[in-house]
This record gives sequence, structure tokens and C-alpha cells, in this order.
Amino acid sequence: MRFLLFGVTGGTGAQLLAQALASGHQVTAVARDPARVPVPVPAPMTDPAPDQASRLTVLRGDALAPESWRQAVAGHDAVLSCLGSTDRKHPTTVYSQGTRNIVEAMRASGVDRLLCISSAGLEITPDVPLPQRLVTRYVIQRLYRHGYADMARMETFMTSAAAEDTAWTVVRPPMLTDGPLTGRYRTAENGHLDRPKSLSRADLAHCLLTRVDDPRTHRAVMEVAY
Repeated sequence: MRFLLFGVTGGTGAQLLAQALASGHQVTAVARDPARVPVPVPAPMTDPAPDQASRLTVLRGDALAPESWRQAVAGHDAVLSCLGSTDRKHPTTVYSQGTRNIVEAMRASGVDRLLCISSAGLEITPDVPLPQRLVTRYVIQRLYRHGYADMARMETFMTSAAAEDTAWTVVRPPMLTDGPLTGRYRTAENGHLDRPKSLSRADLAHCLLTRVDDPRTHRAVMEVAY
């Protein structure tokens, strides 16, 4: 398949890029600084698999400046977004406006499959243990309030009429770690997981990649966790 990826210089995005290439996909990676994109080392000549680097195109661009990448959307089978902000002090629009820009460019190019990342921390369900509930409400949600506020705006947009012709999936992971890829985790589409635990960035990337052609996740908010 042909994938257009955003956010590949972050932890999850780097994992997604590596896994997509290792699985044989063609990838176009959009990054503000192409030098930061983790380009894979060329495979040895004895490796029968095609060189991963030859299946990667890196495009300089910013999700908030769609004129820099809009024309590149056409011809891809899906767009996968790992957009995020590490700035906890100031408001951001990278989730909401960045995703809106992506959806509008997809519509203009005839591409309809989109997967993007939000956070399980947006919502505290009744089954969450009290200590975890308190930490989420009074520490995590306050610490990441700007990012969470923009994720909420993104989710509102995705469920609105403006995105109704997009086969979108919003993935909500819990606390992320740098643990290994296991391929073993739980998911819930338009529902909640019982006592969600952490998740490695590698497994979050795996979840995104393996749900691209799963129609059960279309127009769904999906929780994923161990």
C-alpha cells in the first residue's frame, strides 16, 4: 500500500515509519525538518527484500501549512497521522487544525482513509481505579491541558458533518512507553476498555498500521491498551 505519514519525527511516528517500511509499503513522510526523519539503513546486498530506503519519500512540510504538501496526497491509499505537540505551556492547534487540513486535502485528492492519534486521558471512565482517576484528573489533565483541549477539538471535528465522507479512525492510547513491539494489546471501538494500562509506542504504531484496512474501525474512536 501507499501511505502518507505525518509526525514521523516523534516516538510513535518513528515506530510507524519503520514498521510500514519493514512491511513492504511505499511511504511518503511529511516533516518540517526532513533531516530529523529516521531514514532506515540500506539493506545488505544479500537481503532479498527490497531496500527500505528506496520506498521512502521525504517531503518538507508542515501540517499547519497545507500548501507545502497538499499536492502530494493524491495516489495514496491512506493517511496516518501521529501529529503531536511537546509544548505544555502554550495552546496548540496542531491536532485540530492540522487534522482539518489533512481531511480537506484528502477530500480534494479522492483519498478517504485516515487514522490519527488522540488520548485515553481525555475521558475518565467509571471503571478506572480511584488512584489512577485522581492522577489523571488532577495531574495529567492539568499538565497536558492545552494538548488535550486541542485533541478534543479534533475529535469534535472528526465526528462532524465536515468529515462525514472520510473513513476515519481516532486511536486513544493510555500512557505511552518505550517498551518493545509485542502485537498483544486490547482494543475497543466506540467503547471503553476495562482498566486500561500503558502501551508501548511500538505497539501503538502496530495498531495503527494493522487497522488501515479494517472496516470495523471506520468512523470509530478506538481505545487501545494492554
